[in-house]
Amino acid sequence: MTHFSRRSFLVSCAATGLTASSAGAQAAYPAQTIRLVVPYAPGGGSDFTGRLVAQKLQELGGYTLIVDNKPGAAGMLGTEIVARAPADGYTLLYADVAHGINPAVYSTARYDAVKSFVPITLVGASPQVLVAHPSFQANSLKELLAMPRDQLQKIAVGTPGQGSGPHLTYELLRAKVGFDLVHVPYKGGGPALNDAINGQIPLVMNAMAPVMPHLQSGKLKALAIATAERHPRLPDVQTYAESAPGVVVSNWYGFLAPAGTPPEVTNKLSGDISRVLLLPDVKEKFDAAFLDPMPQGSAEMARFLDGEVRQWKAVAAETGISLD
Repeated sequence: MTHFSRRSFLVSCAATGLTASSAGAQAAYPAQTIRLVVPYAPGGGSDFTGRLVAQKLQELGGYTLIVDNKPGAAGMLGTEIVARAPADGYTLLYADVAHGINPAVYSTARYDAVKSFVPITLVGASPQVLVAHPSFQANSLKELLAMPRDQLQKIAVGTPGQGSGPHLTYELLRAKVGFDLVHVPYKGGGPALNDAINGQIPLVMNAMAPVMPHLQSGKLKALAIATAERHPRLPDVQTYAESAPGVVVSNWYGFLAPAGTPPEVTNKLSGDISRVLLLPDVKEKFDAAFLDPMPQGSAEMARFLDGEVRQWKAVAAETGISLD
């Protein structure tokens, strides 16, 4: 390019608001390290799946990510950090089912679960399962619901805690079919499952991932699973929907970005994450963790998330649940 033609090119770029450096910056995303905020402590399902996807994005090339665990306030602390971050694609949130539940049970969240974020893609899900000690008299949700009301009101069901996905699943089921058990909120899913295995509590609600090893060993039995159709891992277990239409709940995971993040950034992330989820070793790791890959793009995730928030707000309003 001659001196004159190069000068003309730069003048033209300036006139349209585009310089060579800005054009390169836009085309180069990601040009710097991406911070993936996991709003929980290391070691849980969010941390495991978030780190796995982050690692595989780096292996695809072009990405450098750090996973930043920011636990606190039922996940709201880390979520707020991302809501207030620059909308440039370099701070992302790895959200889960609590993202849709928290606005329903807490009035203290300083962000909007839908409006403060741009969905990128769903990643995976682990459906909720109702399990029991093998000696429990009912073998399905249908049989449980057929028990006399005064007997049902004496049966305890454990969950990982107040406001957890399993707790709200119980409340949704209770609202749909009008039955009451004795809800026992534990400080985590592990203690609840251990008490069920030891016969200290008859029923527990939790996601498939933590309960499947105990079902496979015969230490617990499954009464129902909160999927729309029978699940291939538990084909003989009835769905919640067979007795309570509309009760379809999973512990899901997905990527969100601050509102205003450019669509070219979220589209690139969505496409590359979907590629990661198709990798054989990722599918193998998800399968070993009893997680179902669930790649859905931004528009699909937006519809899903809106439905989640609406569902849990309706449950909270009907049952009066508030954790403030």
